[in-house]
Amino acid sequence: MIAVTGASGQLGRLVIESLLSKTSSENIVAVVRDPNSVPEFVAKGVEIRHADYNDPASLVKALKGIDKLLLISSNAVGQRTPQHKAVIDAAAETGVHLLAYTSLLKADTSPIFLAQEHKETEALIKESGLNYTFLRNGWYTENYTMGIAQALEGKAVYNCAGQGRLTTAPRAEYAEAAAVVLTDETDQHLNQTYELGGDSSYDLSDFASEIGKSAGTDISYVNLKEDDFKSALIEAGLPEGFAGALADAGTGISNGWLVDESKTLSKLIGRDTTPMKQSVLEAFQAL
Repeated sequence: MIAVTGASGQLGRLVIESLLSKTSSENIVAVVRDPNSVPEFVAKGVEIRHADYNDPASLVKALKGIDKLLLISSNAVGQRTPQHKAVIDAAAETGVHLLAYTSLLKADTSPIFLAQEHKETEALIKESGLNYTFLRNGWYTENYTMGIAQALEGKAVYNCAGQGRLTTAPRAEYAEAAAVVLTDETDQHLNQTYELGGDSSYDLSDFASEIGKSAGTDISYVNLKEDDFKSALIEAGLPEGFAGALADAGTGISNGWLVDESKTLSKLIGRDTTPMKQSVLEAFQAL
C-alpha cells in the first residue's frame, strides 16, 4: 500500500492522480485532515484515511499496513519539524518500508530560511533508521506564472533575485517524479537524495520577457533590495513572515541556491520537463 500525506493539497492531489495512472486505486491511501475534502478520490476507489500532523495517534492509525509513504512537507512554516517528526515516528512504529519526503533543493547546505526545517526533517528521517528517498524539489514554475495578471497590470515583474538563475518545472512534474519513486518495484530509490529541477535555466528578466511576448507588450524585471521587496509583498497583502521568507528566497536565488542542472527530474519522469516559456504561454492563455 502507498500512502500520501497532505493528499488534499495542491501537490498531494497531483501525486494521487499520477499514482492512479501507474497503479490500481486499491493500492493508494490518501491521508487527509478532512476526509470530505477529496470526494473525487473516493469516486475513483482511493482509500481515504484521516490524520493530522498535530495528532500523533491519528498518524499511527492512518499508517497501519502502509509499505511506502510520501510525506509532503507541511505548509505550517515554523512548525514543520515537530509535525514531520510525528509522521516519521508513526512510520517507524508501523513498519513503513520506504519514506519519501518532499524537501528543497540543496536543503542540507542552503542558507535559505525555508531550507532549515527541511534540513532538520532529513536529519530526523536518517536518525529514525527508515529507508528514505529525499525529493529535493526546486521552485514550481507556478510560483511565478500565478503572478502574470499582476505583472501585466503593473507592466513589470518585481523581485530581489537579481540575475540569479532558476530551474523550475510545473508542480505536476514533481508530483509525477514522486509517483515514479513510490511505484517502483525495485529498491533502486532506497536511501537516495534527488536534486530536482527543470531542464533549462532562466532568470526573472527572461521570465518577464516571455510574458511580454505572450501579451505583445513590454514587461520589465525590476530588481529590488530584499527589504524593499518584503515591504512590497506586505503592502500587497501577504503576512509579514511569509513575505520575509519569499524575499529571503529571492536573495537565495540571486546567489544560485535554486538552480540545479542535473536533469534528474526529467530522468525520473522519462521525458523533458516543460520549458518556462511554454508554461507562461499556457498561463497567459488561461487568463
